[in-house]
Amino acid sequence: MLQRIAFVFFIFFSAPALAACDVPIKFASLTWESGQFTSAVLRLIAERGYQCKTTEVPGSGPAQENALAQNDIQVIGEVWVGRSDVMNKALEEKKAEMVGDTLKGGAQQGWYVPDYVWEQNPELRSYKDLERFSSLFLDSASGRKPRFMNCPSGWTCEIFNTRLLHTTGLDKTYDNVHPGTGAALDAEISSAYEQKKPLLFYYWQPTGLMAKYKFKALEFPKNESECWNSLLEKDGDKNCVTGFPVSNLSIAVSTPFKEKHLDLMQFFGKIQFTADELNGAILQMTENKRDGTAQAELFLKAHPEVWKKWVSADAAENLQEWTGQSVATSTIFPDWSIENGLNSGLKSVVGKYGESFRQVSGFITRYLLSPTVQVLSAIPSWLLILATAILAWHSTRSIIFAVICAIGLFVIGAFGLWTALLQTLALLICAVILTVIIGIPIGIFVAGRPRVYRVLQPVLDIMQTMPSFVYLIPVLMLFGLGNVPALFATIIYAIAPLIRLTALGILQISREMHETGTAFGTNRWQMLRWVILPLAKPSIMAGINQAVMMSLSMVVLASMIGAPGLGEQVLEAVQTLNVGQGVQAGGAIVILAVIIDRITQAYGNRRRTR
Repeated sequence: MLQRIAFVFFIFFSAPALAACDVPIKFASLTWESGQFTSAVLRLIAERGYQCKTTEVPGSGPAQENALAQNDIQVIGEVWVGRSDVMNKALEEKKAEMVGDTLKGGAQQGWYVPDYVWEQNPELRSYKDLERFSSLFLDSASGRKPRFMNCPSGWTCEIFNTRLLHTTGLDKTYDNVHPGTGAALDAEISSAYEQKKPLLFYYWQPTGLMAKYKFKALEFPKNESECWNSLLEKDGDKNCVTGFPVSNLSIAVSTPFKEKHLDLMQFFGKIQFTADELNGAILQMTENKRDGTAQAELFLKAHPEVWKKWVSADAAENLQEWTGQSVATSTIFPDWSIENGLNSGLKSVVGKYGESFRQVSGFITRYLLSPTVQVLSAIPSWLLILATAILAWHSTRSIIFAVICAIGLFVIGAFGLWTALLQTLALLICAVILTVIIGIPIGIFVAGRPRVYRVLQPVLDIMQTMPSFVYLIPVLMLFGLGNVPALFATIIYAIAPLIRLTALGILQISREMHETGTAFGTNRWQMLRWVILPLAKPSIMAGINQAVMMSLSMVVLASMIGAPGLGEQVLEAVQTLNVGQGVQAGGAIVILAVIIDRITQAYGNRRRTR
């Protein structure tokens, strides 16, 4: 009887503990190295030490923070305290809690230059010296002004860096460059460092690049909290200059999770890495191409003296048993990879010929992209709207469609997106012109050479089916941030259908038409001009239509590597979770796409029906 009572008593009081991990814990899947590593350490210890099941949920930072406030995600493994309005609101409403201090001494941030720039210019030590040394940061790929590499649009650091440029007066001297993503910023810094070129940029640690390269921070005044809080406001009016605060890194958890998992809260409150430990782990991840989980597993097995200070005795025993196990995995697949070869090859090309590519980038910017933007900007908005309406009527012979086009463009301007529209339109025009100049001759060439066309077919297949993001990587490293890499990536992506449809239109011309042209004594060029191209024109126009639409889709994606325009507005909306901005910018893109698609289709269809 006593045994039964004891058993019931044990079950009653231990049930909450046993049920603490009855459902998987949802961790935010973070995209930066330190966040990936820290989250993986938390997950592995929760799984192996505390016997909990976990899962990861991807998403942008603001989206994950909103999900945490709603308990759709329970843990965000690394948060910069006080940097996010979304997180601050969740904390105020008691929907989330901050636990622990994961980096001893806090995270550093500031304006940096590479170490070789620091050593070669001993008088460049402070932000006050940037005015005198502005010519040092001129780049052959940039315009007339030197560049300051800011944070991606929509990040909190982008706001205070922009404000700090203004309050220091450096915005009159330096061009404020916004990379589309953190990866694009990293690629630009890596490219400059490999070429030993001067670069002024904002950065932070712990990160992979801080572990890989040596940077020097420029001196600023001591941090003043009142001035700093003003700089964090996009519309702030306080004209002051302050240094950067040291930010604490913490773990964000949902309030229901905290109340349910008291044992894990004790562990979360104790976990802390030194700067050397975290930077070393990030460096190993970068050099060995490991993900956060693989690196965290190696760290836990190599440093039991570190994690034993964090966990309970039972969890430590479970972890000790797990880390002592060695599981041999067998597979039928060999360990093949082209990753290292491609990366080293691209790195070599950037180091040897990077300056040449940058000069090409600067030439295209000065003599093609910038003049196009200037011409479009010089046209009065009402005249551009009227010209588009006339073109729409001429192509479709529809007054209603012409009026709709005019209204659509007017709505874009009313949304305050007219400048962004012109930037997108300029890049689209340049991309389509170059695509047509290159694609149609290639299509004509391969149409008369079946063997060459058969060899080219797999290449075109790859160009069309390769994820468009892949094109952004090499062109970014070679040409730098901005419109030029977006231009080349767009051409590569959009040229394949134009080549195919041009060749198809020519190959579909009957033999009788060729014989008729020959019978009238036409030579090769006369045959091409008066017979082949007119008969193949419907197919060629369809190819141009496809090239235009694919160019437009790629132009939007190119905002990830710093191309301005409507795509940048959409990307910023995604990163800040601004639904209204996203709908407005997305709607503008839809309007532009419909106008272009209907006009180009109409011209092709008119020719086909004659």
